[in-house]
Amino acid sequence: MRRENERKPLVKNIYTADPSAHVFDGKIYIYPSHDVERDVPDDDDGEQYMMEDYHVLSMDSLDAPCVDNGLALHQDDVPWVGRQMWAPDLFTRNGKYYLVFPAKDKDEIFRLGTAVGDSPIGPFKPYDEPIPGSHSIDPAVLVDDDGKIYCYNGGLWGGQLEMWQSGSFNPDEHRPEGDEKALGPIFAELSEDGSRYLTEPKEIQILDENGEPLKASDEDRRYFEGPWVHKHHGKYYLSYSTGTTHYICYAEGDRPDGPFTYKGRIMEPVLGWTTHHSIVQIDGDWYLFYHDCELSGGVTHERCVKYTKLNIAEDGTIETIHPYD
Repeated sequence: MRRENERKPLVKNIYTADPSAHVFDGKIYIYPSHDVERDVPDDDDGEQYMMEDYHVLSMDSLDAPCVDNGLALHQDDVPWVGRQMWAPDLFTRNGKYYLVFPAKDKDEIFRLGTAVGDSPIGPFKPYDEPIPGSHSIDPAVLVDDDGKIYCYNGGLWGGQLEMWQSGSFNPDEHRPEGDEKALGPIFAELSEDGSRYLTEPKEIQILDENGEPLKASDEDRRYFEGPWVHKHHGKYYLSYSTGTTHYICYAEGDRPDGPFTYKGRIMEPVLGWTTHHSIVQIDGDWYLFYHDCELSGGVTHERCVKYTKLNIAEDGTIETIHPYD
């Protein structure tokens, strides 16, 4: 039996997407991007996604009303940001809360930045500069059992991931295609204050059942954007969006930096161009937070955050969700 709020828009006063969900002191906090209504044509580079601030959502429980806690950070408060504040995540350390977010700098290059708050709902004060050496979008932060902080990120096309294959930014870089190896997300260890990387960013490998890297043409399984990592019985599970085919898939690994072996599909396509998720354990059960375009009737850049129960077997196998069944 589903909960009252399950698979329903959690808030309707604003459009929200890309939810990163966490539990702090028994309360659920959700860190989404904030879609805004703009008359901008859709394109493959995401010009229609003109988000410019962050609101934090919170729930006392999964059955309680979801609260929009108001403005937590605006692009005008971040000295290095030019535009497009996309999907964020957050981690906590030593009583502080660190919002990690992507945005285009003044040169139209996506970087990751960090803002600090004393509360899970902010407000957050940003650092003056982005994380040195960071690029692309969709940060997801895992605080491992030993206290190390790992950042995963990266997105193709408008997220600019493929533009960094040479080690520096090249907007004309060749996009992998056909039998060429698909690109994976970026991995690096993050400092305790979220201001810098402690390790050189590296690409994560996602392998098929034969131990071979997934190919660019394998759009049902290859990585596109939206990484998330959770742990289950000591194993690391990387989940992500396939973008063009609109699936959420997952892969399993023994180390936080991979390699990861493809295992299956978490969610079938939702209404809208794609989806972006997080996975969190609440009161002993696992839940998937995601978005679709139900609230706007299918407008791809006017989305709404939802959640649904996620069934994970003892061996880590995840049951595929059909979102409208």
